[in-house]
Amino acid sequence: MSTETTKMRVEILEIPDAISRLLTKGGDAIAAAAKRAREADPRYLISVARGSSDHACTYLKYASELILRRPMASVGPSVNSIYGVDLDAPDALCLSVSQSGQSPDIVRMTESLRRSGALTVAITNNDGSRLAKIAGATLPIHAGPELSVAATKTFVTSVVAGLWLIAEIKGDADLAAAIRALPENLSAATRCDWSDAAAAIDGSSLFTLGRGPSWAMSNEAALKFKETCMIHAESYSSAEVLHGPVSIVGQSFPVIAFAAADPAEASVAEISDVLAHKGARVFTTARGAKKAHELPCIRTGHWLTDPITAIVSFYGMVEAVATGRGINPDAPRHLKKVTETI
Repeated sequence: MSTETTKMRVEILEIPDAISRLLTKGGDAIAAAAKRAREADPRYLISVARGSSDHACTYLKYASELILRRPMASVGPSVNSIYGVDLDAPDALCLSVSQSGQSPDIVRMTESLRRSGALTVAITNNDGSRLAKIAGATLPIHAGPELSVAATKTFVTSVVAGLWLIAEIKGDADLAAAIRALPENLSAATRCDWSDAAAAIDGSSLFTLGRGPSWAMSNEAALKFKETCMIHAESYSSAEVLHGPVSIVGQSFPVIAFAAADPAEASVAEISDVLAHKGARVFTTARGAKKAHELPCIRTGHWLTDPITAIVSFYGMVEAVATGRGINPDAPRHLKKVTETI
C-alpha cells in the first residue's frame, strides 16, 4: 500500500472549496442562462454527455422532472457524429456536460441541436473549449485543475451547476438555500467514516443501488469501483435489483445502497434489508434499515442535495479501497484524462 497522498484524495478534499468558488463566481452565468430558459419555456430537456458527466445528467434528469415537471432524456451523441442525423428539437433545453469540453461527438451533437432551435447550455470546466464556443450559453463549473484521471470535483461541480440552474429557472428559494449551504455540508461529508464498507469490498463483484436522484450516484459509484479499483461493480435501481440480478447474491456479497431523505428512502431501506437477509453485506445511507449496516452521511436539509454529500463520502472510501489494493487511482490502466470520442 502506498503511503503517498494521491491526487484523487487531494481533489476530493478540494470539493467544498470548488463549490464555494462556483457559488462566488458562477452566479451571473447561471442567472443569464436561467432567464433565457424561462423565456424559451422549453417543453422538455435533453442531455448530451458520457461517463461521469452522463451520471451527472441522470441526476439532473430527476431534478428537472421533480422540480420543473419537464421530462428530460439523454440523447446518444453518435446519432449525429456516426449516423449523421440531426434531431428535430426546437422546443428543448439541452444540457451538454463535459469537464474538458473537447470530445468531438459531444460538440457535434450540441451544435446540431442548436441549429435545430434548441437552447443549448454547456456545463464545462473549460470555458475556452470547443463545446463552450458552440453552445448558446456556457456555465463554467470553476472546479480548477483536476489532475487525477478519476473525475471527482468536476462531477460534483457539474451536478451543482446544473441543479443551481434548475433552481433558478423554477425560482425555488429552498433549493437555492440548500445549494448555498453545500460547502459546509460537503466539508463534513469528507470526514464521514466509511471504513467498514471499505473492509467488506473483497475484490469480487458487487452491487451499488439507489432510487430517484440517488440512483445517479449509484451509477457514478459503480464506475468509480471499475476505473479506480479494477473491481467489477454493477449499478441497479433498488426497484429492479430483485428482478433477476439478485440471483448472483451470495454470502457476504458486497452491496452499497444510496438514499436521501426523500420518498424513496423507505423502499431503499427495505430492499437493503431483503438483500442482507439473503446473506449480502449491505451498507446503506438509508435511515430505518434494520439488518443492513447504516453508513454515516450528512443530511443537508433538502432531499435533492443529500445525494451530493453522499457521493463525496463515497469518493473518500473508494480511494481508500484502491490504494489498499495497491492501485494508483490517479492513473488507471488503459485510461487517460480526456477521451475524445468520435
